[in-house]
Amino acid sequence: MPKQNQDRPRRGPMGMSFEKPKDFKGTLKRLLSYLKTYKLGIFLVILFSIASACFSIVGPKIMGNATTEIFNGLVGKILGTTTGIHFGKIGGILLSLLGLYILSMIFSYIQGWIMAGINQKVAFSLRNALSQKMHRLPLSYYESKTTGEILSRVTNDVDTLSQSLDQSLTQVISSITLMIGVIVMMLSISPLMTLVAFLIVPLSIFLMGIVMRGSQKYFKSQQEYLGHINGQVEEIYTGHEIVTLFNQEEEAMKTFQDTNEILYKSAWKSQFFAGMMHPIMAFIGNIGYVVISILGGWLVIKNRIEVGDILSFTQYIRSFTQPLTQIAQVTNLLQSMLASCERVFEFLDEKEEVQDVEQEIHLANNEGAIAFHHVEFGYTKDKIVIHDFDAKIPTGGKIAIVGPTGAGKTTIVKLLMRFYDVNKGSITIDGIDIRKIRRDDLRSIFGMVLQDTWLFSDTIRENIRYGKKDATNEEVEDAAIASHIDHFIRTLPDGYDMILNEESDNISNGQKQLLTIARVILKNPKILILDEATSSVDTRMEQLIQNAMDHLMEGRTSFIIAHRLSTIKNANLILVMKDGDIVEQGTHEELLKKKGFYAELYNSQFEEIG
Repeated sequence: MPKQNQDRPRRGPMGMSFEKPKDFKGTLKRLLSYLKTYKLGIFLVILFSIASACFSIVGPKIMGNATTEIFNGLVGKILGTTTGIHFGKIGGILLSLLGLYILSMIFSYIQGWIMAGINQKVAFSLRNALSQKMHRLPLSYYESKTTGEILSRVTNDVDTLSQSLDQSLTQVISSITLMIGVIVMMLSISPLMTLVAFLIVPLSIFLMGIVMRGSQKYFKSQQEYLGHINGQVEEIYTGHEIVTLFNQEEEAMKTFQDTNEILYKSAWKSQFFAGMMHPIMAFIGNIGYVVISILGGWLVIKNRIEVGDILSFTQYIRSFTQPLTQIAQVTNLLQSMLASCERVFEFLDEKEEVQDVEQEIHLANNEGAIAFHHVEFGYTKDKIVIHDFDAKIPTGGKIAIVGPTGAGKTTIVKLLMRFYDVNKGSITIDGIDIRKIRRDDLRSIFGMVLQDTWLFSDTIRENIRYGKKDATNEEVEDAAIASHIDHFIRTLPDGYDMILNEESDNISNGQKQLLTIARVILKNPKILILDEATSSVDTRMEQLIQNAMDHLMEGRTSFIIAHRLSTIKNANLILVMKDGDIVEQGTHEELLKKKGFYAELYNSQFEEIG
């Protein structure tokens, strides 16, 4: 069953994420230390954010002065004490206001431009670090994690960190500056009006809390069943043929409808509660404006403030609720950002594979003679899967590893490639302990043909050339001829320049397998590891693949993970594995004479054929 949105952050009211990191302070401290590289840019962002906020804060006060000037001019005209409105003075006030807003816009643009550069640099460096880390991690890490978990670190978590960093830093700075500045300006106009305005804030917070508590369970249910819906759609889509074959369409539709019904109800209720937020806040805000207007009018009559101050004050009230909302949003945003950041750092802190040895020995003109000297190995200390294994494989020899599914046949291969090191004993190549050879040098002498083909999105030519990056076109084509795939390639519209991708339906699994064999032939390794891949192809393609593999094995030491025992009769040594242990070893004839587990496997395959 597909993994259902395990890496998806939960959402709070109005879609805000509230996923929390395990170690908030520790992760934040490490992130800040990571950002020290960009401290000059961050300082400029802070400076320009404060300047932009300050210029915008002064705006309502200046607008109030213009209103006061218009009011005084009209009243003076009516009373005959003045000649009327002084439009020149008002024009000067409005020009200064326009100048302030332009400066605010410029500073805001500059800080946004600088912060965008910092974000992209952070994302760039983190992705590089993650990419490099992926190549240094041992195979055991990848075997313990799903592909989705690893990809989530490189894509989702880095993107979340980058986007949240941009929004959270600038919003926090501007919101705090705006809130402090608004409070100062409100107090400068009227402490009494400020006190009354603040009495409305607890009422707003109280009502918001009620709505959020009521909606939280529905948002949680919405995300949960959205994950179920996505999982069901993916499962039914990928298994559509099986569903149809067993006539389970109605059952699948019923299951989907039941889940969709629950999603509908929870989504409707969550959106209803979220929709209540704005009208409630607007209602409270309007009450506040009415109270402030009445109180302001009374203060104007008492000559304690000017008429324009009422307009300025109402603007400041509106501006005061904005940073409060932004800070609430940033709090959730910061939690999500640090949760993503924590997962990235956890990945970067994973224990790496030891890359080199102290006194490394380079393989030169290696022959490919391999020996196992009393090898003991277990993935864990309390579960040893290989006990005192001793064997010698001469240059050009063939060793087959057989056994039922899950017997541990790939363990020997993993030890050869040093994906794991032996617990006791040693493995030598041409008399050299492989633990004294750099992993890169060791793996360069191996060629692998696996049951699952791996081709990347590029031309057929480049897919074959992956085995030897500096190979000429002639060498690539010679390798394709040797693997019996050249004729087929030339029948394609673009031949060797045809692009392979997921939509390349005209390339069968068997033909893809021949391409991977051509890749190994081009590399020309001394030692081969072959996982027979003919179980899912027709008889003709099976024979082509077998011929290509026979050509590939000529003069090379070969390890064959065998599924069909009839193909490994001429192996120099056959290792028989059962339940993670080697229970028998010998040649084909020797093992048949023992009438043990190998003989049972061999005879059972012929009984199945018969």
